[in-house]
Amino acid sequence: MKKFLSTTAVLALSLMLVGCGEQETGSGSEKGSEAESLKIIATHNQTSPENPYQTGLLKFKEVAESDSEGAIEVEVHAGTLGTEESELVEKLKLGAADVVLVSPGFMTATGVKEVDLLALPYLFESYEHWEKVVDGEIGEELAQLINQKSNNDFKVLGYWTAGVRHYYGKKPLESIEDLKGMTIRTQTSGVVANYWMQLGAIPTSVAWGELYQALQQNVVDSSENAYPYFVQQNHHKTPNGKYTTETGHDYTTRLLLVSGKKFDSLTDEQKEILLAAAEASVKAERQALYTQEEEYKKMALEDGAEINEIDRTPFIDIANPLNVKAAEDIGAEELLKKINDLK
Repeated sequence: MKKFLSTTAVLALSLMLVGCGEQETGSGSEKGSEAESLKIIATHNQTSPENPYQTGLLKFKEVAESDSEGAIEVEVHAGTLGTEESELVEKLKLGAADVVLVSPGFMTATGVKEVDLLALPYLFESYEHWEKVVDGEIGEELAQLINQKSNNDFKVLGYWTAGVRHYYGKKPLESIEDLKGMTIRTQTSGVVANYWMQLGAIPTSVAWGELYQALQQNVVDSSENAYPYFVQQNHHKTPNGKYTTETGHDYTTRLLLVSGKKFDSLTDEQKEILLAAAEASVKAERQALYTQEEEYKKMALEDGAEINEIDRTPFIDIANPLNVKAAEDIGAEELLKKINDLK
């Protein structure tokens, strides 16, 4: 049974979001009374209507509009405001979007280096381990770091997941040696790129919207992602996406962000409603993803894809020292220890 945000974690996150630096609005109205009118633009970068991101944001919309009795309107965009995270975050900073989804890698690019810890290969050993981390003290600490280091540009409303990432390519992996000389669509800098290079692969940059064609036309030999994402895009039907090896190298984290400055400008009642909507969206998005991982794996097999398992121990043995070095470089040794202690 999957676990979601504990009451303690939700309360702590809510206090962190509402408390620090907030000005008194004087509204102080109880939930259930008439809320002030507010329109929220919520967006993600995935274009498939079946994507768990869409499920999560639609739940956000449902709860916000219901709890405010229609005073809060949420407009959800599925890839229509941009398919690159950089576009969405720029819109968030400019006020053209109010709620967005981003990855740890992008947050690192904005100067919050500690968040890159969440993208380290084989950092998490299960969803239960991942949930303990993001729903507990570590998740709260990272949320505070993001808010402080971004000068209140970003506040974390919740932690979503984009699934467990696996290798998929033109041939199955029977051992690490099978990766040597292969191009793989992944991050081309940082610890993730370094990890794949240590395995012998060649990290290659390809935009997500162009990856199907790149796999189809032999531009890249392989890629890595979670079943709901690459199967929804039919990557498994391409010559260079037919074979999936369950490397399970990344239990992914995605950050549901709101502009801190926009959030602080809201009434107490609006804040309360949006926090409740965010909590509901976390549960809905995770459950959709957990369910879809099995559904889309089955769909891939039915479509003729081939899936194999592999001994992950040699992969983990390469990842561990890289993770220690990365944590040292970003000043997150203590955070890494706390994460490992929760295994």
